[in-house]
Amino acid sequence: MAIIITDECINCGACEPECPNNAIYEGGIEWRISDGNTVQGQYTLVDGSKVDAHQKNLPVSNDYYYIVPDKCTECVGFHEEPQCAAVCPVDCCVPDPDRKESQEILLTRKESLHL
Repeated sequence: MAIIITDECINCGACEPECPNNAIYEGGIEWRISDGNTVQGQYTLVDGSKVDAHQKNLPVSNDYYYIVPDKCTECVGFHEEPQCAAVCPVDCCVPDPDRKESQEILLTRKESLHL
């Protein structure tokens, strides 16, 4: 499953530089699939919709740091555990109970983000 940042976030920013997928953004900041990787052209999101990799998308949260679920791999293929959760001083980076994903799905996402 993807990781989410709860509203207990204190906006310290410790998680953002730890993400190997550049999936973490400061509240209010627009995001792109192509941020921090080499993805070009059309990219298929988990819900089946397609976006241009360089298209700016609305922030998931305006108030605190957030994780783009379509870019989160729980650090599978990079680290033994999600690095955002490992460095969070208030333990607000937690598994998203609404988004259960297999190891295979997470590895496939990693491959699609890191060509």
